[in-house]
Amino acid sequence: QVELVESGGDSVQAGGSLTLSCVATEYIYRRSCMNWFREAPGKEREGLAAIDSSGNTTYTDSVKGRFTISKDNAKNTVYLQMNSLKPEDTAMYYCGAESTCGAGLDYYGQGTQVTVSS
Repeated sequence: QVELVESGGDSVQAGGSLTLSCVATEYIYRRSCMNWFREAPGKEREGLAAIDSSGNTTYTDSVKGRFTISKDNAKNTVYLQMNSLKPEDTAMYYCGAESTCGAGLDYYGQGTQVTVSS
């Protein structure tokens, strides 16, 4: 069974917006801190945003004010709204789950590609 499934990646122009979705199995969604991270060729994995079971959110500095993480408990779905996209945001975006925020990934999905052109 696939635990986490991301979608919503696309190719957009700089300044554009995208919303990524991540559907999780109920077991993972209810017990975990959900997060988004990205990987680009030649760069280290970068954690972007996290949301815990209470709805508290954290963001890395590079996306603060541009990206918003949210969740829909009725759909076991976590979202990443991305605005003012830049070419340096080009990467494979992954949804991950941790037992508690900062504990380390227990699960992650197959990723969805975001490409931002100038």
